[in-house]
Amino acid sequence: MSKVESYASVWEAIADTPEEAANLRARAELMQKISAIVKESGWTQVEAAGRCGVTQPRMNDLLRGRVSRFSLDALVNIATALGRRVRINLEAA
Repeated sequence: MSKVESYASVWEAIADTPEEAANLRARAELMQKISAIVKESGWTQVEAAGRCGVTQPRMNDLLRGRVSRFSLDALVNIATALGRRVRINLEAA
């Protein structure tokens, strides 16, 4: 019988380190916020891509939640292109 492991989040389950899990979590949250802005604005992927300064396939990756294809840097740039300011909040673990 194998031992069942449990994790606090999906990010901790797939990441090799707590630092990597934190980075994945931050990217996913930023992607969700950007996706919500695109949806609320009613933009097509082409319109959203143009506003964000990326290609439509890249916007498709973002809207589909393909976290591994985006760095925090790239996501901050996209959010800024949408007229948003990104803030970082540090909390005790």
